Amino acid sequence: MSHTPTSTVSGPPLLQTGILGWLRQNLFSSPLNAILTVLSAWLLLLTVPATIDWLFIKANFDAQTAQDCRASAGACWAFIREKHRLILFGIYPYDEQWRPLLATILLTLLIVCSCIRWFWKPWLPLLWLAGLTVVGILMWGGVLGLSYVENSLWGGLPLTLILATFGIAFAFPLGVLLALGRTSRLPAVKAVCVVYIELIRGVPLISLLFMSSVMLPLFMPEGFNIDKLLRAQIAIILFAAAYIAETVRGGLQAIPKGQYEGAASLGLSYWRTMRQIILPQALKIVIPPLVGIFISLFKDTSLVVIIGIFDLTQAAKVALADSAWRGFSREAYLFIALIYFVFCYSISRYSRSLERRLQTGYER
Repeated sequence: MSHTPTSTVSGPPLLQTGILGWLRQNLFSSPLNAILTVLSAWLLLLTVPATIDWLFIKANFDAQTAQDCRASAGACWAFIREKHRLILFGIYPYDEQWRPLLATILLTLLIVCSCIRWFWKPWLPLLWLAGLTVVGILMWGGVLGLSYVENSLWGGLPLTLILATFGIAFAFPLGVLLALGRTSRLPAVKAVCVVYIELIRGVPLISLLFMSSVMLPLFMPEGFNIDKLLRAQIAIILFAAAYIAETVRGGLQAIPKGQYEGAASLGLSYWRTMRQIILPQALKIVIPPLVGIFISLFKDTSLVVIIGIFDLTQAAKVALADSAWRGFSREAYLFIALIYFVFCYSISRYSRSLERRLQTGYER
């Protein structure tokens, strides 16, 4: 009786599967990658333990004076505990700071609700109108027994959110109109849009803020004045709209010509074609760059400090100017960086989920 030899099928080599395979493929795939991986690990071993030690282990959370903080070898988070209201709300009257706190919470809730699909109803603009009205009442006061507070006293996080929210809300539709104008077949409309976009994109935001604050009042009629905060808001809107316009134009050019021809064969007008067929597809394509512009706009609101508006960074400088708590700039700016990171990272994560929901095919 003969026995036929049975062949055993061996699996892939151990170094090509599991954790070892992942390490070899991603971190040690070549001599250069191996060297970079070793150097990165060395730098992490040098910096991460020391950073954690300074941030948390040796940090002082309950010091009552700056001298107690300086005696410790770690971060002085007691400074943030002492000055967080000044950093968050600027020079808004201390006893009335519950009002900007409520306004900040309300604005944040409005933004979150706008990101939830269930709220994408015809009444969402009315919800925003009511919410912004309440925010204005809280910040300005003067009604319902609230004391009046000039917007020159606004500052900190509420002001940053207001500038970013209104900036995005008005810059986006203006940018879409400019993109449509730049792709228009009407020479005059196209020329105006091209000149505007190229002119604004060729000028830094700092220059626009400076011109809106210093130069614009010189051209106003005598006795006519525009509020400084409003001038800064207009400059931010005009600046962001130019970049949004170019981004949306790229999306419009990515739409196949057959989409336009199909709409024309159905007898649709230009505006109906754009509203129902072209723009929904174009905007879906450009979600990633649009979100990048929104994040940049949120961070660029810090530039209003050059015209004397109390944003987060200016409020931190005022807090650091206190002679009793000088020398803790690292803690102050880390606190501000954490606030910016939370908002910007949240925007980024929402854009990723929106891409998956709309199935754009561009998510990674």
